[in-house]
Formats: sequence, structure tokens, C-alpha cells
Amino acid sequence: MASKVLLDPTAESTPAERQRITRPESLDGLTVGLLDISKPRGNVFLDRIAEHLERRGATVRRYRKPTFAKPAPVDLRHEIADQCHVVIEALAD
Repeated sequence: MASKVLLDPTAESTPAERQRITRPESLDGLTVGLLDISKPRGNVFLDRIAEHLERRGATVRRYRKPTFAKPAPVDLRHEIADQCHVVIEALAD
């Protein structure tokens, strides 16, 4: 498999090295977090994703950043990490 590079859009002077985690084979029994980054119509995208996931039996939790212009607050990131197995982030305009 070809090597992939993940670019972090934050203003880091030195890119952080992060190891990719293995994706789950199934979402059965997992909680999926949907993070709205507060860009226009991101909630519409996540509404459709939530409907699809719930039809497939997944537990869905919704979250929203205060603004798309800054990273999610630390307390929000911890809440998502504590409550969810996987996360989908809306990047829509």
C-alpha cells in the first residue's frame, strides 16, 4: 500500500508525528460522534450522516465547535474522546 501523508492545518512550526489507528471493521455497538465545526450547512451534511448511521443501528452523538476559525476547545475534545469510539467531522460550506 502506498504511503499517505496527513497534513495538519494548524500553525505548527514542526508537524506532529501521529500514528494512524486501525479503523473498526464495523460500527455495530460503537458510538459515533458527529462534530459540526460551525461552517454553513455543515449541520445539514451531518443530519444526513446521522440518519444513515441510525438506520444501520449506530448510536450517534452530536457536538458543535463554537467557531470554525479555531481548534475545538480542550474540554469539547475530551468529552468527544470519552463518549465516542469514532468521529466524523463536517467540513461543508
